[in-house]
Amino acid sequence: MLLRDLIDHAAAAFESAGIHSAQVDAELLAGHVLGLSRGGVQAAMLSGRELTETEAEEITTAFGRRHARQPLQHITGVAYFRNLELSVGPGVFIPRPETEFVAQLAIDASRRHLEQSQSPTIAVDLGTGSGAIALSIATEVPTSQVFAVEKSDLAYPYTAANFEKYAETGAKLVHGDLADAFPELEQQVAVVVSNPPYIPAAAIPRDVEVHLHDPALALYGGEDGLDVIRLVSATAHRLLLPGGSLIVEHADSQSAQVVELLLAEGWRDVVAHQDLTARDRAVTAIK
Repeated sequence: MLLRDLIDHAAAAFESAGIHSAQVDAELLAGHVLGLSRGGVQAAMLSGRELTETEAEEITTAFGRRHARQPLQHITGVAYFRNLELSVGPGVFIPRPETEFVAQLAIDASRRHLEQSQSPTIAVDLGTGSGAIALSIATEVPTSQVFAVEKSDLAYPYTAANFEKYAETGAKLVHGDLADAFPELEQQVAVVVSNPPYIPAAAIPRDVEVHLHDPALALYGGEDGLDVIRLVSATAHRLLLPGGSLIVEHADSQSAQVVELLLAEGWRDVVAHQDLTARDRAVTAIK
């Protein structure tokens, strides 16, 4: 069987199933099985690459899992985020491209603190998931001291593997609840960032993959979706230095609510931010 024929068939099936990135996913999955980059897959398609029976079976199995709406990253075991290659799987929230913008806000805040204070920045990621935001700060602001906490027993092995992979950064990970994390850092932290669960309990996520495969612990934030954001605010107040920065991701419909919540809790310079798609994505505030 020709690689091109198998990919074209899968891409058509994916599109019929409502998978928007049909061609890309088919090429990436084939590349995962064959040990090729996406560019390598495209070159192999152009050159008329024929598949062995074993290769065709393995690719078809991967295609079947994706057609059933298993996330691409759960099949390959890898998620890419900024400059990172992260291990992911069932039980860990897959980092999204829009969260790269939130990571940038935290990176910018860390760099500003370094410039203004001429002292190492301590940054904390509350509910780190795969470690995407924390490890982005640690790798892109190498003078920073990064700490992160993750509660999920299912996610933690993946998180720990990612911190081990980037161990040269010195980033520290603990397994626990964000509400009482890092008592030893109280009033010492320059930046607190979080992408917390924020979907209201009664809501159903739009994406099938999210609804069926992302862990509920990483999705739902109580009746109004803001319960964990309230905990993040309280923990950040405890950890941050005066003048320290808080960055919180939220749903695109929650910006006004989060701004109101933070103002009511005594934060200053509360600012709403839109991501690169012009959707409300995060709120920043100063202690």
